[in-house]
Amino acid sequence: MDTNKFKNFSPQVFWRLSEDIPQPLYITLTVTSIALPLFLWWLTTTLGNIDPKFLPSPENVLEAFGRLWSSGDLLKDTIASLWRVGVGFFFAALFAIPIGILMGSFASIRALLEPIFGLVRYMPAPAFIPLLILYLGIGEEPKITLIFIGVFFFNSLMVMDTVKFVSKDLIESTYILGGNRWQTLTQVIFPHSLPGILDACRINLAAAWQLVIVSELIASTEGLGRRISVAGRFLRTDEIFVGLIVIGIIGLFFDLLLQYLLKVSCNWASQKR
Repeated sequence: MDTNKFKNFSPQVFWRLSEDIPQPLYITLTVTSIALPLFLWWLTTTLGNIDPKFLPSPENVLEAFGRLWSSGDLLKDTIASLWRVGVGFFFAALFAIPIGILMGSFASIRALLEPIFGLVRYMPAPAFIPLLILYLGIGEEPKITLIFIGVFFFNSLMVMDTVKFVSKDLIESTYILGGNRWQTLTQVIFPHSLPGILDACRINLAAAWQLVIVSELIASTEGLGRRISVAGRFLRTDEIFVGLIVIGIIGLFFDLLLQYLLKVSCNWASQKR
């Protein structure tokens, strides 16, 4: 009998500290993380005497999904939310990444911007909704701007922290080898910080999806956030679950996509970890 297979799943392997685990164990745990909650959900709604208005069964949610998909409402709502999150997050990242790099690289820019960025970061983005309606109306602009505000300041400061911890020895070595300030910034600091920048974007993309629910309360006629809100008013709990699950699946897809980009573009960082 091959005892190596059993050694791979020993408690010592499971509790490895800061080390990789065998691929079969990794796949098993990953599948369990999804399958176990689904099984407990099905078991609770099947054996428990629970009103579907409070906790619909997986079958009820699948029926609601089919109904919304057949009518075209789910696809329309998903595209609307994807558009708002995509545009808002894109512009937030477009401005936050270079500003964060400059703040992390130059103490003068950090002293100029960090206090005000830190102040605005603690202001809840939804609190800006009345002002956004007043300034921008009730179209797409306030929804996208709300996502921008909720992502930009956090992303800038997280990128700054990543850049700030680039080794000074590395920067000094670049100058010794004849590099100038621009070369140091673009060929040393940015590549070295790229894994942290992508991680910051991954984290703040989740915040963008949370904000789209709030943003779609601003006179929206479509969107997953509006779908969840309307379903809540009419106690359509199954449709609430559909909206939440769709948002979770989309978020997981983009999270995995950013992880893949990190692995492809920064393979050296993955090996280092």
